[in-house]
Amino acid sequence: MTEGMNRREFLAVTAAMAAAKHISGAIVDAPPPEGRVVLFQGDSITDAGRDRTSAKPNAAGALGNGYPLLITAAVLAARPGDGLQFYNRGISGNKVPDLQQRWKTDTLDLKPAVLSILIGVNDLWHKLDHGYTGTVQDYEQQYTALLDETRRALPAVKLIVLEPFVLRTGAVDARWFPEFDQRRAAAARVAAQAKAAFVPLQSVFDHHVKAAPPEYWAADGVHPTPAGHAVIAEQWRRAAHL
Repeated sequence: MTEGMNRREFLAVTAAMAAAKHISGAIVDAPPPEGRVVLFQGDSITDAGRDRTSAKPNAAGALGNGYPLLITAAVLAARPGDGLQFYNRGISGNKVPDLQQRWKTDTLDLKPAVLSILIGVNDLWHKLDHGYTGTVQDYEQQYTALLDETRRALPAVKLIVLEPFVLRTGAVDARWFPEFDQRRAAAARVAAQAKAAFVPLQSVFDHHVKAAPPEYWAADGVHPTPAGHAVIAEQWRRAAHL
């Protein structure tokens, strides 16, 4: 009890604070408000070691240790009054067909206002090393169908397609080319067809390797270092205008 406050006033303030705390908890656990959700989808680059047991928005562990966390932190700091809710649903090892299988639960049901997708590395990598047989044409057709489905379900969603990229170091060798470049071109066509913002990450990283070697940005040629994730986050924010 503070000086100048009688017992009745003190009890009233305490009750109000308890009620506010209860309401705040209910808001956190409630379904996300329409038009406030930003969702990241993709493979291990997006997953970035996230805690999949946590479903709450804006939770550091649930966002992983990569570009989704960097973006979320920067945007929430810049726009504290907007009530934005950021989710990461990237899963390591995913290809486009894997996204298709979980799209309703992990994407459409969240009703994102902004949907960001980075997918394509495993669609080739698993073909090189794990017996996957999907072609460039399969990748483009499946990806196009996925975004067509998204547009039908969420007509107002803002789509951001991040270009799959690799750097010539580590796991990335001559076997990746020219097919990987063909898949990058396919991703650009998919984005144009879906009227999505397209983030040309390959050319961005190709520019950055002039300042530091490829392994500085992606140690194995695929998975970004902290510096690499920061590059993606910067480019994403420019494309999203957030």
